[in-house]
Amino acid sequence: MNERPLVPQMLATQLLESYEAGSSFFFASPKRTMLARGAFATVPHPGGANSLELLPERVAAVLAEAREASHDIPVVVGAVPFDGAIPAQLVVPTTIQRAGPLVFDTDAPVQRPLAARYTVQPVPEPAAYLNGVAQALKLMQSGPLRKVVLSRSLHLNAATPIDLRQLLRNLARRNPAGYTFAVDLPPQLAATPGQGQRTLIGASPELLVSRSGLQVLANPLAGTVPRSADPIEDQERAAALLVSPKDLHEHAVVIESVAEALRPFCKKLDVPAGPSLVSTPTLWHLSSRISGELKDPSISSLTLAVAMHPTPAVCGYPTELAHAAIGTIEPFERGFYTGTVGWCDANGDGQWAVTIRCAEANEHSLRLFAGAGIVVGSKPESELAETEAKFRTMLQAMGLGQGVEVQP
Repeated sequence: MNERPLVPQMLATQLLESYEAGSSFFFASPKRTMLARGAFATVPHPGGANSLELLPERVAAVLAEAREASHDIPVVVGAVPFDGAIPAQLVVPTTIQRAGPLVFDTDAPVQRPLAARYTVQPVPEPAAYLNGVAQALKLMQSGPLRKVVLSRSLHLNAATPIDLRQLLRNLARRNPAGYTFAVDLPPQLAATPGQGQRTLIGASPELLVSRSGLQVLANPLAGTVPRSADPIEDQERAAALLVSPKDLHEHAVVIESVAEALRPFCKKLDVPAGPSLVSTPTLWHLSSRISGELKDPSISSLTLAVAMHPTPAVCGYPTELAHAAIGTIEPFERGFYTGTVGWCDANGDGQWAVTIRCAEANEHSLRLFAGAGIVVGSKPESELAETEAKFRTMLQAMGLGQGVEVQP
């Protein structure tokens, strides 16, 4: 693997402009931008029920081999799925370039990457999602299940090809404080011509975990309310979220689990006494920044990510019960949605974001995902509205919600 040095004139926006679907990995955080190409080596799928737990060992072996083959510090990039039902998509790229954060001209108009008309199929239908939330609440009343995250998807089809580079630009521009990504996925089996190549694309607001030397940072988000176009109403919603018993309970469940997962690896761990507010263009979230110092420098960022994944923010709590409820209630396989996307180098440093506010795309279609955390006190209609708000990150980047007609 070759690390191409960035000359001073090389800006992060140039890396974004150089992205090409089918041959690149793109990842932008608030502090850095990364573009990788090719596949020097691919991490083999361990297989079996514990495949995700075995990933760090497989990645370490592949990175060690890559390091012996060059003088660079090799990096593995890609995505890890929600569970072990499908293989992770992790590669050591042939070349990799890095720059600082993306900076955009805020006065320039956002371009629409897609056609003006789409066919749209919600899975499940809204009424079925409401029934699923009611089913989850019933499970909580009769057993130890404390939280379950239930998701929906939107299948959008367009007659004209999708400009993924423009979609990626729009996502990055609208979400500068988040984690914008595009990951090549394996082609679908028995795909129709032109539909085989798949790309996981999105702009996540949530850092799962990062490691820099011995320093560890996690930033779980849980507890959400849609934003309002009216500034006064918007601030009232934010203030109400910060004192909402239901949302504070949901957040506390997540923080407890994240701290429990990280504590065995850290000689010290700082957990905030309460959450703060963070926002995206479409949502307010309750946020907690959990920082720590590792006991052992051999613990990689991917080891930490796998130990934490899936958090109650995307699955529920207790994990096994929530996972079982998801399998019973949700009428689709999540794939890489609610997994994690990012990178890890041979020294163990890396950054992994939660794979939300995303879509799986091919030439003429996108499959969007959104979910909501169900706890005692949740109202089905409110949870449905939350998923609608979460879809807006992708829909607005596609030009929808701005006078563009959607055909059911």
